[in-house]
Amino acid sequence: MFELTQDQQAIRDMVREFASDALAPNAAKWDETKHFPVDVLAQAGELGMGAIYAAEEYGGSGLSRSDAVLIFEELSKADPSIAAYISIHNMVVWMIDTFGNADQRARWVPELASMQSLGSYCLTEPGAGSDAAALATKAERDGDEYVLNGVKQFISGAGSSSYYIVMARTSGAGPRGISAIVVPADTPGLSFGPPERKMGWNAQPTAQVIFTDLRVPVANRLGEEGSGFGIAMKGLNGGRLNMGACSLGGAQAALDKTVAYLKERTAFGKPLIEQSSLMFRLADMEMDLQTARTMLWRGADALDRGTDDVVKLCAIAKRVATDNAFKVANEALQLHGGYGYLSEYGLEKIVRDLRVHQILEGSNEIMQLIVGRTLAEA
Repeated sequence: MFELTQDQQAIRDMVREFASDALAPNAAKWDETKHFPVDVLAQAGELGMGAIYAAEEYGGSGLSRSDAVLIFEELSKADPSIAAYISIHNMVVWMIDTFGNADQRARWVPELASMQSLGSYCLTEPGAGSDAAALATKAERDGDEYVLNGVKQFISGAGSSSYYIVMARTSGAGPRGISAIVVPADTPGLSFGPPERKMGWNAQPTAQVIFTDLRVPVANRLGEEGSGFGIAMKGLNGGRLNMGACSLGGAQAALDKTVAYLKERTAFGKPLIEQSSLMFRLADMEMDLQTARTMLWRGADALDRGTDDVVKLCAIAKRVATDNAFKVANEALQLHGGYGYLSEYGLEKIVRDLRVHQILEGSNEIMQLIVGRTLAEA
């Protein structure tokens, strides 16, 4: 479990090279200009990163969740914002590949796998964040079509994606009344709110997705009517691991920068790295990241094997990784002193980007609730 295979080492090295060449040199500029690099995403698609754990039958890479956490850690070392979007896109592709029928998979997976077309995941609403089962967007049946009305909030890729997986209410209240429906971007009745002004994640667009008497074929529904909430939750297991890995990579980059800085910077007649108090702080940072990596790998292994405790382990991994990684990134900024607050050192961007990971894919308070319930129900 803790030894990478030769294949995994090769995957990691390939992704590291791509991230170093295509992402890292541009990350600060993309953040400053709020540029979404769809051309670079297409390059990632050519390398198999558009459908990492989708089956090879329709263009997926057929890799494991254990492979995926390695990939997202490497991508995030270069740019957590772009790495996080690639995670969301992969969740969309996996849902179609896993719950779609043969026609849906053949129609949508190849172009999404190549990242010539991008995908967005639409669950959260203005009035239904953590309480996802209370969502209000409606999909009313009218013959062979659904008529969608509602608003989705905080949607990554909004306005740039070609396909939106929408969780909408097709029957009564509660989770069993929700279905998952694929909405193409060119469907009349689809519109978007203005771009959100955010603390971080500036290199990917975020906005409301709005449905106004939008008609979409019933044939665009994934799975049976009423199965959408289960599909959404299963997708989030992997999404939580990926987001934890995106936090881990950003924090690892911050720690690496800090070690180099403390070796170069002198104070009181010697390099800062030789100050015992600072060395102890570095040690704590390393321990936090190794703990996070261990929990991510364990959660990924559970998801690959389909264990009974997979929901709990993914929740633990997400909470530990995102909390520990933000703590490490913030500490790295502190250890750089005033320079850490300057954009040219890259620390403040990492801190801004990682902060939202403690909120999305289920807030860390919801992760506590998931774990606590497993104890209460035992």
